[in-house]
Amino acid sequence: MNPKNFNVRVNKSEVVAAVLPMQEHWLPLSNLDLLLPPLEVGVIFCYLNPIIVSEKININFEFNSIVKILKTSLAETLVSYYAFSGEIVENSAGEPELLCNNGGVSFIEAFGDVELKEINFYNPDESIEGKFVPKKKHGVLAVQATQLKCGGIIVGCTFDHRVADAYSANLFLVSWSELAQCKPLSQLPSFRRSSLFPRHPGYYDDLIDDLYVPISTLPPMKPEILDPNDQIISRIYYVTSDKIEHLQSLANCHDQKGMKSQRSKLESFSAFVWKTIACGIHKETSGFNNFRFGIVVDGRTRLISNNVGVNNQDKSLKRYFGNVLSIPFGEKKVDELKEKSLNWVANVIREFLDIAKTQEHFLGLIDWVEVHRPEPSMAKIYAMNGDGPAVVVSSGQHFPAKKINFGWGQPAFWSYHFPWAGKAGYVMPMPSPKGNGDWIVYMHLLKWQMELIEASPSHVLEPITANYLNLI
Repeated sequence: MNPKNFNVRVNKSEVVAAVLPMQEHWLPLSNLDLLLPPLEVGVIFCYLNPIIVSEKININFEFNSIVKILKTSLAETLVSYYAFSGEIVENSAGEPELLCNNGGVSFIEAFGDVELKEINFYNPDESIEGKFVPKKKHGVLAVQATQLKCGGIIVGCTFDHRVADAYSANLFLVSWSELAQCKPLSQLPSFRRSSLFPRHPGYYDDLIDDLYVPISTLPPMKPEILDPNDQIISRIYYVTSDKIEHLQSLANCHDQKGMKSQRSKLESFSAFVWKTIACGIHKETSGFNNFRFGIVVDGRTRLISNNVGVNNQDKSLKRYFGNVLSIPFGEKKVDELKEKSLNWVANVIREFLDIAKTQEHFLGLIDWVEVHRPEPSMAKIYAMNGDGPAVVVSSGQHFPAKKINFGWGQPAFWSYHFPWAGKAGYVMPMPSPKGNGDWIVYMHLLKWQMELIEASPSHVLEPITANYLNLI
């Protein structure tokens, strides 16, 4: 299907605040929050015409009714998730801090003169950016509900990454959809910052210095002569379950000692991306010798105590609202990545992932940030050294998209949208709406990297289409 040009018209914009009054107070960002720069993350959920659903269950789902449900339940959700109704303010030390003042969430109502099946989701730079994901003008969260020509609905959200990671956003989205259906909340968020307090005395392994760096120690950015191939673009693909399993079988091949490794689907897929891009790099023309590759690790389960039973802190960490992330990475010679097997590349990934899979790693990272405060710091993989590219994979395999049902059915399509300005690539695999083990993969890479992925003879990643999503 040919891409269709279309416009989205904003009809109304207002602010939705928590339905109950709250006392203004400050909520400090944790040491792990402070590792995040001011980045905005977007997510969209696409629904088929709710009128079709309403005919089956005898409920009126006209767009005005839908908007009322969304706004009313949002106001109720913000009572528990009050952090999303606040704003980021700089404190006396120059660090960002969250002012919980119930300033509210921007809520936009819009209309798109296009049918859901006509939207070219494969190219989100044209079909999603500036259309369905709202620009956040104040606060830490913005929401947009868009009615399409076919009667379909797209709900888009943009949130400040310094306040919430994907896990936290998922907690909020599930709670919002539960309240929209007048269900009790299955889980309440925890803002208990003491769970991530630094130790006294603090301690961290020297390996942390290899993963994170104070921004002031970085060399000044050199002015670049932009090449069209250095353009950052976003694409959305699907990967069938059989291709994922095939990659996993290759990654789990026996090594030279006859031992069979056990690599996860995410490790195997990541190894494919790392190796595929490396195989297309020509040192003579690019000047690249090395290639960095990292994977985001959620520390909630790592920080939970190893004691028998579940204590109150463990329960709190499972529903902790904020950032509990680390980004371990590996750096290898491009020639090595080309020559070695997928099994070898997957083993490299397992080695650097193992560094961040312990309680001590996250406790040490918290202590490391404390030593360097108030100096802002960042993940070292994003500090490009000019010697080669960098790509980060963030797993969305636990994305509870099917639970984001506001009363008119499960979404027919969903995706994160994270077109950040950095030169490091970003890849986010998510479960497919088909529920058959396929993946939806959002990719934000340099143009030449994307072309290498698409030119791969294995055709692992296929452009997302309306036909695949059964929107035709």
